[in-house]
Amino acid sequence: MEWWEALVVFLAGMWAGTINTVVGSGTLVTFPVLVALGYSPVTATTSNAIGLAPGTISGAIGYRHELTGQGRRVARYAVPSALGAVCGTVLLLSLPPNAFETVVPVLVGLAVVLVIVQPRVSAWVARRREPGGDGGSHGGLVLFLIFLVGIYGGYFTAAQGVMLMAFMGMLLTDPLQRLNGIKNVLSAVVNVVAGIVYAFIAPVSWPVVALLAVGSTLGGQIGAKIGRRLPAPVLRGVIVVVGIAAIVQLVVNG
Repeated sequence: MEWWEALVVFLAGMWAGTINTVVGSGTLVTFPVLVALGYSPVTATTSNAIGLAPGTISGAIGYRHELTGQGRRVARYAVPSALGAVCGTVLLLSLPPNAFETVVPVLVGLAVVLVIVQPRVSAWVARRREPGGDGGSHGGLVLFLIFLVGIYGGYFTAAQGVMLMAFMGMLLTDPLQRLNGIKNVLSAVVNVVAGIVYAFIAPVSWPVVALLAVGSTLGGQIGAKIGRRLPAPVLRGVIVVVGIAAIVQLVVNG
């Protein structure tokens, strides 16, 4: 790896850590960067899962104040997230590589669409939100959807945070900042579980993992501290542009 490639991967990891904490979809930055540098889609995905895990943990720690008193609830939500992540990794490692390369452009496209519609979803959630709710309704459905997002996250991590925020915002009545904290914890669970599996039985680029880990950890703290002040349209625009570029590249190279 050339020095400039290492710098690009590090900066992409830091940007992804920031975006993951604030919005979600940081993988839409790091994944196409790694593919552009010559890594296979599977190696890019597995290295992302491991390398961005410290960043999701960092972001979750940054939201510790919003998570005060939510320990038992978050632990309950973490179980289906972990189970879903295991199922997602099994799918990634059991299906042939060409199947992954075929479905990845579709998954990236879905993630881009979710990023685009997320402001409208958030606005709709804010309008229907009832003050003082305990977030305890639709418990079974929430757990099932967390499990499904865990499968998606274990298979391909992009936009799992947006998915979590979308359905939790629709089904729960907690303040949005608390939901964002919960989202960060669940994303961390999925990345850590998937990363552990990939570390032992999947193709991984460890130099990439190291660069992403350091960059995303810094980005997680940046996102937690000043992320709310960053211009969300700019962040979202970068994600959409990079995601579309990734789709084009994957389709052309495929």
